[in-house]
Amino acid sequence: MSLILRPSFLSLQHILNKPSTKHHFHQQLPRFIITPSYRKQQHHFFTSSPTTFKMSATDATAKTFFSSPKFAVVGASTNTEKFGYKVFKWYADRDLPATPINPQGAALTVNGQSYPAIKSLSALESPKETSVSIITGPAITLKTLQEAKELGVPAVWLQPGTYNDEVLAYANENFGTVVVGKGGWGGEGWCVLVDGERSLGAARL
Repeated sequence: MSLILRPSFLSLQHILNKPSTKHHFHQQLPRFIITPSYRKQQHHFFTSSPTTFKMSATDATAKTFFSSPKFAVVGASTNTEKFGYKVFKWYADRDLPATPINPQGAALTVNGQSYPAIKSLSALESPKETSVSIITGPAITLKTLQEAKELGVPAVWLQPGTYNDEVLAYANENFGTVVVGKGGWGGEGWCVLVDGERSLGAARL
């Protein structure tokens, strides 16, 4: 059995009112208090022990996404300023087997290496073994999801700005693994560029 020592109000007041300790106490106090807002910010669900935590459902979903042997990026762009390029580059920088997909079939060059692109998911060699990142507007995203369902794609990651209510409803109804929406460590929801490293690491454990 563990004991929690609670100093009396008078003792605490005495400590706070002492000039020699008042500043030091306030300076140290934030390091030892874990507030509900802090716990929420860290995206963990704590158990009875403050040193352990339980992975949330979305963390588990992101881990499953990166458990696939292959990947594809729909909306991959040759424009280095666009997220379609940055997301594909994230995969390439980690030597993940990823295929860029765009309507023109334009190859992407990352770090001096050219990556041939395909025009649609239907051109994938093994769609049932491929997790798909999507960086397109909601209307195109919906069509992409419909095609992905027909091909048996196991998991999808919808970047912020790629979906609306109709897209979310379709994705959640037709895919077992969907990474989307609020959460993650960024301010706009789950994003490969922000949350990918952590999720990929969990999948490799």
